[in-house]
Amino acid sequence: MRTLRWMALSLVAVCTVARAELEITVTGGDVAPIPIALVPFAQVPEVQLDIAQVVENDLVRSGRFRALPRRDMLQRPIAPAQIDAGTWRAQGMDNVVVGQVAKSDNGFYARFFLVDSVSGQQVLGYDIPARSVDQMRYVAHQIADLIYEKLLGMPGYFNTKIAYVTAQGVGYQRSFQLIVADADGENPRVVATSREPLMSPTWSPDRKQLAYVGYERGQSTIYLHTLASGEVKKVSAEKGINGSPAFSPDGRYLAMCLSFEKNPDIYILDLKTGKRRRLTDHYGIDTEPSWSPDGTKIAFTSDRGGQPQIYEIGIEGGDPRRLTFEGRQNLRAAYSPDGNSLALVNYDGGRYRIGLLDLATGDLRLLSDGRLDENPSFAPGGAVVIYATQGARGAELATVSVDGRVRQSLRQASGDVREPAWSPLVK
Repeated sequence: MRTLRWMALSLVAVCTVARAELEITVTGGDVAPIPIALVPFAQVPEVQLDIAQVVENDLVRSGRFRALPRRDMLQRPIAPAQIDAGTWRAQGMDNVVVGQVAKSDNGFYARFFLVDSVSGQQVLGYDIPARSVDQMRYVAHQIADLIYEKLLGMPGYFNTKIAYVTAQGVGYQRSFQLIVADADGENPRVVATSREPLMSPTWSPDRKQLAYVGYERGQSTIYLHTLASGEVKKVSAEKGINGSPAFSPDGRYLAMCLSFEKNPDIYILDLKTGKRRRLTDHYGIDTEPSWSPDGTKIAFTSDRGGQPQIYEIGIEGGDPRRLTFEGRQNLRAAYSPDGNSLALVNYDGGRYRIGLLDLATGDLRLLSDGRLDENPSFAPGGAVVIYATQGARGAELATVSVDGRVRQSLRQASGDVREPAWSPLVK
């Protein structure tokens, strides 16, 4: 893996449905996952999607829950008053979810309840509206998020998006696509396509835009793509390197790596005014900026010490401080949502693996066990990290919980998948 890459491509912005969804395989899980029963919802004929099944899939894939198979359910209630708590307790189900989908004046709504069978009390209940049938999958993800947060005390991440790059074909037939999909791999949509690699997608905080790197007549360019309208805007096309865009937490600024003045350094661009200022100034390579959640600091990769390591600098400049010391190289840092740790790529013993750096203690813990793992990105809430890895069928995506116990692989039936970026959670 190289910190910087020089490539050439012709970029075409598109918005089409992708050919294939990601296949998800889960390994590991909690030693004592939370038992839960997702009773099939009563649904109107217009809604064909099995809402309870989508919720169950989300929760089980997280590795934190154990669901009761439907064939073993002795009751099929749709409201709390119909639940016989003793029956569910006898089956070891501490939590029961029931609900129904109905029409409303403005479309549809899903009403659900989470009941504690031990106490017999309702602990959660919501009506979630949907303007159309097409929105029901998002409603299901919202339900899963609410249950996850109620029972685990941390935000769910199911009603989010992931961006990633796919590659198909070989030689002159090779093509690349930037794709946005739901967090469970469903509903993939192509954002851009090219004959040469697309790189470094990053989400705006409001989830309305993607910044990424493409090439035009051999020149790297940073693009800003508005997802709703499909509008594509060049934000940096200087001579030399234009790479590694990263939004500030308030969405006003874009940090990036540029080399037009001298060596590759970190710059900050005001997206409203177009004004740009240089943050680092060193004869080494400074690249891969990542904003701290409070917007006061930027972590970046630099080889100023001889080998690539992670440094941190205040957004007003000054002397950066080195953060990583374990391993021959450390690259591509990403702050956790709480700002207490960094996910990064650690190179040692001939292998690139995903690590988690505790910023308070400096301790580095490896989360992955591949030979070429890269591009880590936190899920909202910080419980999970997504990254790219090399699988048996080529490049694929993977996730790992920050405690290392739950892992998922996300792959296509054919072709490579890489450059993942997890969207923020927008409520």
